[in-house]
Amino acid sequence: MRTIRALAAVLATGTLLVAGCGRGGPSGGSDDKVSGGKIVLAVLNDQSGVYADLSGRNSVEAVRMAVADFQAKYGDQALTKDIEVVTADHQNKPDIANSKAQELYDRQQADVILDVPTSSAALAVANVAKAKKKLYFNVGAATTELTGKQCNKYTFHYAYDTFMLANGTGSAVTKEGGKNWYIVYPDYAFGQDMEKSFSAAITAAGGKVLTKDPTPFPNDNFSTFLLKAPGMSPRPDVLGTMQAGGDLVNLVKQYNEFKLREKGIKLSVGLMFITDIHSLGPDAFAGTTFTDAWYWNFDDRNRQWADKFTAKTQTRPSFAHAANYSAALQYLEAVQRAGTDASDAVVGKLEGYQYDDVFARNATVRAEDHRVIHDVYLAEVKPKSEVKTDWDYEKILRTIPAAEAFRPAGAGGCTL
Repeated sequence: MRTIRALAAVLATGTLLVAGCGRGGPSGGSDDKVSGGKIVLAVLNDQSGVYADLSGRNSVEAVRMAVADFQAKYGDQALTKDIEVVTADHQNKPDIANSKAQELYDRQQADVILDVPTSSAALAVANVAKAKKKLYFNVGAATTELTGKQCNKYTFHYAYDTFMLANGTGSAVTKEGGKNWYIVYPDYAFGQDMEKSFSAAITAAGGKVLTKDPTPFPNDNFSTFLLKAPGMSPRPDVLGTMQAGGDLVNLVKQYNEFKLREKGIKLSVGLMFITDIHSLGPDAFAGTTFTDAWYWNFDDRNRQWADKFTAKTQTRPSFAHAANYSAALQYLEAVQRAGTDASDAVVGKLEGYQYDDVFARNATVRAEDHRVIHDVYLAEVKPKSEVKTDWDYEKILRTIPAAEAFRPAGAGGCTL
């Protein structure tokens, strides 16, 4: 019991010491080349709200896995053995994200901040990173503004964005016959960006957005919007939901309760994580097409990493978990190449870098806007009758190559 209480006390502080034995000595690496004698990775995300399951504390565990793998690879040749992981909960609020980011950079000496779901919070952290001249790898937010007009030298957008989602899902569903759309989106930066990206993709594919409604965020009652759909004239072919995490689960539950599928209104999900499917079961989403940044059961390489993750967390990884692992590992690799954790030197080793890891296949860190481009996947949710392995909820329809998946360089107006 004392051990459990002690662990709980450590978790409550938000600081997790991964390794702390390399600040000198003949085999301790070149710790004089890293600030404060150690490298500090910070995970800032939602650990108590609607996005906790899709990322949350399990992304902290994924980052710890990256540290362990980095140390196992380099051993005494690592720039430092002293690598620390710290974490904080931003509660999906930009003001809290702003203050937590400043605290992580200043008081906890973070060299890099990772994750940060919720686009309004992500943009707030990008501003702090720019002011502090410290690195920031966004994994959890989707707004294209991070690589658009609000880009900066120290911010990298890692896993996905609204253009990628709309370019895959919006175009595919429209070309398959979903011509008339009713879009509902959460009323903050992510949802607003999703609505614009999907509307553009739908129109380009020959479809039409009949109407679009903002919804409160977070929200547990979507009945006003769902009951509106069957009475619209013309009636929409597709309900395009731009919610995510717990909000998406609530909306889909009510979509099924109101039997909109039976009324001829197909569901299209702008952003979906495997944790969302697991929450309601695959039949709640069966046949839904969506764009996924990564899938644990795609191939042997993914499965092997997923098995290690599951052994530590007792759950299968979402793409956010895998992307946080990858982002942490690529940051550490860049520090190793640079021979220092000085921000400008690390940025120089990241820009234009090409690699292929368990998350990011055929990846390039674009120098023009710091968008990490990589292969993504058009997927379909299996009905329960086709699920033969726990958590194997997706059928991958096709791979969308990196160069096709993301917005072209220069299109967003980024000036670094």
